[in-house]
Amino acid sequence: MKRFGVSLEDKVLFSFDKYVKDKGFSSRSQAIADLIKNELVKEQWTKNETVAGAVLFVYDHHKRDIVDKLTSLQHCFIKIIISTQHIHLDHNNCLEIIAVRGKAVDVKKLTERIKIVKGIKHISLSMSTIGKSIK
Repeated sequence: MKRFGVSLEDKVLFSFDKYVKDKGFSSRSQAIADLIKNELVKEQWTKNETVAGAVLFVYDHHKRDIVDKLTSLQHCFIKIIISTQHIHLDHNNCLEIIAVRGKAVDVKKLTERIKIVKGIKHISLSMSTIGKSIK
């Protein structure tokens, strides 16, 4: 573990201390480490490294052929899909969660391809890391 000093303007430090408290961090150091790790994960996605994440989307399963389209699309990305979970939200709506591991560009491509399927109500990509380069 290494120590280093950081100089901040009073207003910035006040805001940061509020952030630390609001987020429940035990110290400034813990909060800074978390912010740095988040930036390192973003960099992995920008550099098209092997990453992990989850694609979450809600859709109306009554839309014509949507289930077949989504299944076919997922088979096209079989190399990056680890697993899927299908949840019935109500009579009309389903939530699907796709766990992925692969090159960032392929994960983004899968997300974009799902997004344009008619009947998709909402989609989001939760970007994470495979953890090897982040301690």
